[in-house]
Amino acid sequence: MTSFVAHRNGRAATAEELAPLAFAGYAHFTAMQVRGGRVRGLDLHLERLRTASVELFGRALPDDQVRSYLRAALEAGPADLSLTATVYSRAGQFTAARAEPEVLVRTGPPSAGPEGPLALAAVEHERFLPAVKHVGEVAKTYLLRQAVAQGFDDAAFVDGRGRLSEATIWNLAFWDGDSVVWPQAEVLGGITMSIVRRQLDRLGVPQRVQDITLADLPALAGGVVMNSWTPGVAVSRIGSVSLPEAPSFLELLHDAYEAESPTAP
Repeated sequence: MTSFVAHRNGRAATAEELAPLAFAGYAHFTAMQVRGGRVRGLDLHLERLRTASVELFGRALPDDQVRSYLRAALEAGPADLSLTATVYSRAGQFTAARAEPEVLVRTGPPSAGPEGPLALAAVEHERFLPAVKHVGEVAKTYLLRQAVAQGFDDAAFVDGRGRLSEATIWNLAFWDGDSVVWPQAEVLGGITMSIVRRQLDRLGVPQRVQDITLADLPALAGGVVMNSWTPGVAVSRIGSVSLPEAPSFLELLHDAYEAESPTAP
């Protein structure tokens, strides 16, 4: 019988092992959608875990070891699922002690994200260590809840220079009618974003990175958010500024994502 799992270092985790992690805040992770036992951008996920481990712990586990942990979780579950791999240290938080990183792999039902379009509140916020997908970011959930209370679906962040950067758990992307436009700011380089960018390059679709403020939005022809759930959900509004529907832009992003060949761990 197959099921969803919580594995520690490739084996079923016990309640005793999981209990210390319940409120742990010093760790990093990657999230992916698995279909048919395969995942797109596996190389990017492994690179993310490796780079973040060096940043937070000063060392990283070999890719082959991490892949074995992913395989063990996939073999125990259905062919289609969501998977999160979290890397943490036995030394815990609030200490400079060094310990070999460990990996918690959790699986759950597959997800495709919301249908959209989404209205995003514009919130001044800059994430700490934005290039690392780390845990314990209370601000993201707090700002999401605040945005929903104000009648929005989610929140987009504006940095100290007035530039749009990213959303709570999403990357932002825009369309000018000819090119895909990515925000110039300190952001987490999402795996889906990286997949889309390299496939757009292969397809010969123009792309550029530039400062984007709320004042720049009326000149753009569409906007989306993307994350591990989906390569594109339409955004209809950021703050008080509306964005036009851009079905061809959404189709382009989804086509680019689908062009990435999935691989098995």
